[in-house]
Amino acid sequence: MPIERIGVERTGAGGQNLPFSPAVRAGDFVFISGQVAMKENGEIEPGGIEAQTRRTMDNVVAVLAKAGCTLEDVAKVNVWLDDTRDFWIFNKIYASYFPNGAPARSTVKSQLMVDAKIEIDVVAYKPL
Repeated sequence: MPIERIGVERTGAGGQNLPFSPAVRAGDFVFISGQVAMKENGEIEPGGIEAQTRRTMDNVVAVLAKAGCTLEDVAKVNVWLDDTRDFWIFNKIYASYFPNGAPARSTVKSQLMVDAKIEIDVVAYKPL
């Protein structure tokens, strides 16, 4: 079964082409590339960790939908925070997106490649 690249046409700030697929399906697994708090215009959502976590999670939900998935299909989440002091606020907002129980997750502190406070990628399981 071939790998399916989903949502290949994507641009960042200033219309810059982004050289990755937002989602890739490999059999029954869907891999969502790292999402940040990027708005439709390619700019990062202003504000603190609360606003950026919500925008980032909404972006994850949108990319999952393009792949025919929902948060219910998510098996694993990786989270990068640029400031450990944001963990508790992030965690509270994150939990609101998974009211029926959250998937496996790793969370680390890391300097991000863009001016964002958070990045999230997920792996979903959705049999064809």
